[in-house]
Amino acid sequence: MQISEANKIRLAWLVLLLGALWLASLLGPVLMPFLVALTLAYALHPAVERLWRWRIPRPAGATIAIVLLSVALVAIGSLIVSVLSSTLPQLQHQIPLLLSSMNNWLSTQAARLGLQTQFDLTSFKHMLTQSLSGNPQRWAGQLLSSARTGGSTLIVVAGNLILIPVLTFYLLLDWQSLMQRGFSLVPLNRREALQAFLAECDSILGRYVRGQVSVMLILAAYYAIGLSLAGFQLALPIGVFTGLAVFVPYVGFGLGLLLALLAGALQFQSFYALWAVAVVYGIGQVAESMVITPRLLGGQIGLHPLLVIFLLLAFGQLFGFVGVLLALPAGALLLVVVRHALVWYRTSSLFLRG
Repeated sequence: MQISEANKIRLAWLVLLLGALWLASLLGPVLMPFLVALTLAYALHPAVERLWRWRIPRPAGATIAIVLLSVALVAIGSLIVSVLSSTLPQLQHQIPLLLSSMNNWLSTQAARLGLQTQFDLTSFKHMLTQSLSGNPQRWAGQLLSSARTGGSTLIVVAGNLILIPVLTFYLLLDWQSLMQRGFSLVPLNRREALQAFLAECDSILGRYVRGQVSVMLILAAYYAIGLSLAGFQLALPIGVFTGLAVFVPYVGFGLGLLLALLAGALQFQSFYALWAVAVVYGIGQVAESMVITPRLLGGQIGLHPLLVIFLLLAFGQLFGFVGVLLALPAGALLLVVVRHALVWYRTSSLFLRG
């Protein structure tokens, strides 16, 4: 059976694509900072272009955009630190009281069932209070020990924190010329189709980013107000963190839920905390999945839960935690690729003659 020239070209492109994917799997840690920088440059270049139209040079515009993004990330990190710094001292002082109340409740429930028993939680209380001890010298010693043990990892993280902004800066400076050079390599008879494809990808990603940011802000306000009405002292940091963390599906919501349960248990030391968190987070989850996300993100970029889980695991395996953050935008692009692939397949001889 002879292979036509067109099929030979398609086969060559397929082999090239598979080779690129195999190479990316091998060079995942090396490619990670470049992938993050490319993503940041794509997100920030409209702001740089607008600043350039306002007579602000591109180097200054790129610097302003990167600094503002860094400030936003530091603010999110400060929220996490504020929650932990407020919760850990409470844990150290209130865990013995909380465990004593739990012990009394369990003993009462056992007595109702006709069981005369007393649960010994002394060793468990001692272990938790020791692990949460606020001795700065001991924490510093553990931190130095961890730094010595995982020194190479620490160096890689520090290097990426320096490298990613530098790469993003240079990509923002030459974004237009890089896009033009890349487009000039495309065969002439494929440029129109590729331009339409890239425009669709850009539209999908733009709607996704704008919609996701709107969802995060709405949920941050909702959880902060809901927890505040329920009487939580840490309502603002926990609520804002939960809303912003929904960018990472399942994981972000789970962390926010855990923090709210922990803060409520320490503050109220009763089942009221459980019911309050269940009501606030239950309503928030239902509203997000059935009203907020469908209206702001739309069905065109909706991903099946199984596909979301697969993307999170796959990108996490290839690029670590940053890959988890990039999984859903990549999934939005994947929808465009699959849609065009299905159109090509349904008009191909393989489908029509099969």
